[in-house]
Amino acid sequence: MIGVFDSGFGGLTIFHDLRKALPDYDFIYLGDNARAPYGSRSYETIYRYTLQAVKALFEMGCPLVILACNTASARALRTIQQRDLPTLAPKNRVLGIIRPTAEDAGSFSKTGHLGILGTSGTVASGSYLLEIARFFPQLQVTQQACPLWASLVENGEVDSDGTRFFVRRDIRLLLQKDPQIDAVLLACTHYPLLSPLIRESLPPYVQVVSQGEIVARKTVDYLRRHPEIENRLTRRGKVEFLTTDTPEFFSKGATFFGESNVFAKNVSF
Repeated sequence: MIGVFDSGFGGLTIFHDLRKALPDYDFIYLGDNARAPYGSRSYETIYRYTLQAVKALFEMGCPLVILACNTASARALRTIQQRDLPTLAPKNRVLGIIRPTAEDAGSFSKTGHLGILGTSGTVASGSYLLEIARFFPQLQVTQQACPLWASLVENGEVDSDGTRFFVRRDIRLLLQKDPQIDAVLLACTHYPLLSPLIRESLPPYVQVVSQGEIVARKTVDYLRRHPEIENRLTRRGKVEFLTTDTPEFFSKGATFFGESNVFAKNVSF
């Protein structure tokens, strides 16, 4: 099975597009809801939590794990790939969602000025700045941390007056840094649920970019280029949902992310 991990519900926005692109493949989605969100946690904590989840998914039979979480991708992916994977499971693979997005970043903006909205952890890591610079060094990239957005989404506050205030505030701070921005990347998988508030807070000419379709398309291409992984994946159209919180909590919250009739199971690690 393909393992998809997120700190909570946000990764479901990636998961939805992955299933659409790979409908015959089997998936396990694991949300660490009991410890979400990850955005404001330390590097050491994010790494430890993410490694625990990766190990759990490996033990469940996932030769490929996708970190559908920008914070985990920014803070833990490289260490897991370089330090842990060679001894833990050298034939398995762990992929993130920052590099695939960065590879397409040059097509987002017409002015060459791109804004990034992300968690405090993702922004502080500088991962997007580094990755995008490798592919598009001429692109002017400006970041803005949005420390409360993920928590608001996790708690179902996607259209409240309080959420609208914080969305408007953080976008205003971003545009003050660079008024020439004409494209904004939602560098947190929770943020697509705030799209209506985000769009109303931006000038009409600013494009809003989500990651789901990009990551799904790049995953299909990855499997095409890596038959040694693709041949190990089962195709029964089976889907499992796991959470470190209660199944009832996850099933209810998943409906906000477009996943209805979800029957989750609790897992601990």
